[in-house]
Amino acid sequence: MPFYHTLGKIPHKRHTTFKKPDGSLHYEQLFGTEGFSGMSSLLYHLHRPTMIKSISNPVDDTPVAAVSKNITSQMLRGWDVPPADDFLASRKVVLFNNDLNIALASPRQSLTDYFYKNADADEVIFVHKGSGLLRTMLGNIHFGYGDYLVIPRGMIYQISFDDQDNRLLITESFSPVVTPKRYRNNFGQMLEHAPFCERDLRRPTELETHDEKGEFTIKIRKENHIHSVVYASHPFDVVGWDGYNFPYAFNAKDFEPITGRVHQPPPVHQTFEGHNFVICTFAPRLYDYHPEAIPAPYNHSNIDSDEVLYYVDGDFMSRNHVEKGYISLHPAGIPHGPHPGAYERSVGQKETAELAVMIDTFKPLRITQTALDIADESYWKSWLG
Repeated sequence: MPFYHTLGKIPHKRHTTFKKPDGSLHYEQLFGTEGFSGMSSLLYHLHRPTMIKSISNPVDDTPVAAVSKNITSQMLRGWDVPPADDFLASRKVVLFNNDLNIALASPRQSLTDYFYKNADADEVIFVHKGSGLLRTMLGNIHFGYGDYLVIPRGMIYQISFDDQDNRLLITESFSPVVTPKRYRNNFGQMLEHAPFCERDLRRPTELETHDEKGEFTIKIRKENHIHSVVYASHPFDVVGWDGYNFPYAFNAKDFEPITGRVHQPPPVHQTFEGHNFVICTFAPRLYDYHPEAIPAPYNHSNIDSDEVLYYVDGDFMSRNHVEKGYISLHPAGIPHGPHPGAYERSVGQKETAELAVMIDTFKPLRITQTALDIADESYWKSWLG
């Protein structure tokens, strides 16, 4: 995220001696992206962050396509994905391509027995159900319903849930996740016409600093394999840091919808972007105010993109039957639009309480067996009336 933040104790100048009370040195680490040209932060550790005791054989966790060439509209019953105790085991990829994975998760237990690092991808975790604490090496963030947790690749973290009933939508992006360029000026500051600003982004607080040696397991996702690496010092031994590369939270209720006299296109709902995809927030909002406006979305052709819509809450006006946690996939190559009757029903409506997350990809998505197992097999013909 292109704005500066600092937490804890740091020296006056970077790459200079920073002494502990006993006169020994802290250990500096550059936590950066895209070589030395992307966003980065400088971390100061009590111990060397390089002390590895053991590395296990990796476990293959590569998503497998059950359908690779798809032109069929799909509706997935997302909450039918069964809960699992372990955080990583609960994550089930339903759609993927070379740019991202889209996964559902219903973890019953907190991630406390080990630490996790995704070395492949930035993660955007949307919290549909549940609350708790995201604990990272750069500080902690409290989260709850409607939060996006944006976690940069390489970030070591744990996650504590307040109870066992949790539902998450997880986007793993193989490129950096950023705010839309058109929302920012040349210096990276959010512009006045943007639907949110830096004030809405919750940065890490409560920096944990553990001065501990022993055996600390970090499960690292690298090239779709899970490696268990045991380090000799606690991963949360950072005394201070500063920079631009850090996790943050953004709540959907803080998205300020852009509305107009007539129906606005989906890009007005854009919240994040990565290479070849965007993430949008359809937040509660007033409908169009032209006296003859049709609030329902017009039929449109997905010529260049697959459209994924995750239904969170409220009345989804364009669909005749949608429940919380449902996921629609409308693939590139064919048009889609409101269900029969929805177009007509929308006329005269003044507002909507719907909340949904949309992920548009510009490369085709592959469908996993997990997705097929929770799919409505008749959805593709539901426009016949």
